[in-house]
Amino acid sequence: MANELLAACALVLVLEGILPFASPRTVRKLWENIATMPDRTLRIFGLVSMLVGVVLLTLIRQS
Repeated sequence: MANELLAACALVLVLEGILPFASPRTVRKLWENIATMPDRTLRIFGLVSMLVGVVLLTLIRQS
């Protein structure tokens, strides 16, 4: 179980590193836009992201 959790965390780091590596200028612009968004919008994005993750995890675990 612990190995799976560590592997999942490592995969998240790999996936999050792809865009900054491929296009740092785009990432800078994206962060500038995110910094100006209202808190409510960021919370909604976070909630949707978590829900999608839970659904995907559930689907993967069932197969």
